[in-house]
Amino acid sequence: MSTRAELAEIAKLEALRPFHGILPDEEANIQPIVSLFPKWNIEQADRNWCAGFVYYCCVKAGFSIPYSPNECISCSLAGCGGWEEFAIGDQRIEYHCGSDDKFIPEAGDIVLYDRAFNNLEHDHIGIVLEDKKDKIIVAEGNTYNDNVSRVLVRYKDEHIRAYVRIPDDFSY
Repeated sequence: MSTRAELAEIAKLEALRPFHGILPDEEANIQPIVSLFPKWNIEQADRNWCAGFVYYCCVKAGFSIPYSPNECISCSLAGCGGWEEFAIGDQRIEYHCGSDDKFIPEAGDIVLYDRAFNNLEHDHIGIVLEDKKDKIIVAEGNTYNDNVSRVLVRYKDEHIRAYVRIPDDFSY
């Protein structure tokens, strides 16, 4: 049985591993993430694996989602934009704009960011671990463009594009 609560627990553990791409004097350990995307390799994924981390955690939590669902038009779930297309295109998945003050994120929700690092839309993604009044605690891959996964605190501000809520026991 796959649940968002289990997804949050797995994401926390995996983020604290930590995963990392290519670092000075250290070989990348993101192969388990990269291997889920047949057209990808470590060099291509390096510094661009935050969405792949989210997908990896979903698969590890038991959610049955192909790496490139039909709803993904611009890219697979290795890209942040693919997650938004997937959520909007599949009516079983909840999609909530970040500016929706009535929506309360829960552990296991996926959060999409705009302009978190690169002044671009869809430039980052993570998994909510806990909701606080004006903050969320999240597990993310490739944080701060330093190529490392972490658990960190993010403010609920204009950088949050949307939240995605996959139902428990979701199977594509």
